[in-house]
Amino acid sequence: MTLWSVTFEDAPEMVRIRGNRARRLAHIDFVAAHPELTIGGEMALTPHQDFPGAIWTVNADSRQAVEQLIHADPYYIPSLRRYEIFGWGRISQSSSVAL
Repeated sequence: MTLWSVTFEDAPEMVRIRGNRARRLAHIDFVAAHPELTIGGEMALTPHQDFPGAIWTVNADSRQAVEQLIHADPYYIPSLRRYEIFGWGRISQSSSVAL
């Protein structure tokens, strides 16, 4: 498994989508049904502002698996939400860096 970070950038119209109770509940159920989505949440530049996007951390075997997860999310609307996927690893305890 690889750890992936996904950043989402939302168009202003996503506020309407987030405000739809049925879609929000479907999104919450979706997240609960996918334990590979380990961290997720809205991003805001300042507290209490409308969210310009979101961020996820996902454990998955491939970038394609992450994209499939994104596309299955009830909050994913291609015209309103762009995303970037970054793979990353962990520094082992035995690693050393020369400065």
